[in-house]
Amino acid sequence: MSITSEFELEGMEMISEAVAITLKEMRAWAKPGMSTGELDDFGGQILSSFGAKSAPKLTYGFPGWTCISINNEVAHGIPSQEKILMEGDLVNIDVSAELNGFWADNGGSFVLGKDLYNRQPLVDASKQILFKAINQIKGGVKIADIGALIESEARKSGFKVIKNLAGHGVGRSLHEEPSEILNCYNRYNKQRFKKNSVVAIETFITTDSTYAEQAKDGWTLLGNKGGFAVQHEHTIIVTDGKPIILTAANEIWY
Repeated sequence: MSITSEFELEGMEMISEAVAITLKEMRAWAKPGMSTGELDDFGGQILSSFGAKSAPKLTYGFPGWTCISINNEVAHGIPSQEKILMEGDLVNIDVSAELNGFWADNGGSFVLGKDLYNRQPLVDASKQILFKAINQIKGGVKIADIGALIESEARKSGFKVIKNLAGHGVGRSLHEEPSEILNCYNRYNKQRFKKNSVVAIETFITTDSTYAEQAKDGWTLLGNKGGFAVQHEHTIIVTDGKPIILTAANEIWY
């Protein structure tokens, strides 16, 4: 969507705060021995306290309030009472929701407890790359150039990107135009970021895989070459200068 009024700005600020605080609180509450189902229920309660509705559940009938992906899962992991979090797990939580007709999206990966398997460098690279990418976005910038930046920075860090998952427009629905803000360069994409537009920018950084494939459960996405994957995401408003980061309250950069 494009922000054209104070009403729309306030609407986007409210839903962005809801998803950002939910993500922040879920990250803080996650503990070894807890099930992802329990963690998801906690997130669902926070969204409800804001009056917000889970976007994946509302849009796609997803079997969870949030998406929680563990270790080798790239995205869309299904929360389950049987899936128990362990010390050193690589955990990704993706929270998107709707409130009063406005939609926002954010996500973050982290190492649970002690970094037993040296996965923190992957997490840090993803956060730093997202920071660099977002700070290069303004009206008129080519979307393909941001994809090239993400892929180049990942390669410099010794990692790869998932090439078939992307950031997207957001605001009046979960997925809007531009529909493919990829993590790699697409020379056929001539679109540019537009001032006042709202977009969800996300990094998908991996150790081995370059494509995501659907698991047998019909939801979870796994890497085509195994390894580990992380994701970080903010909803932003594009301006003539530095973007307005609507979901900054999730504190994924702190």
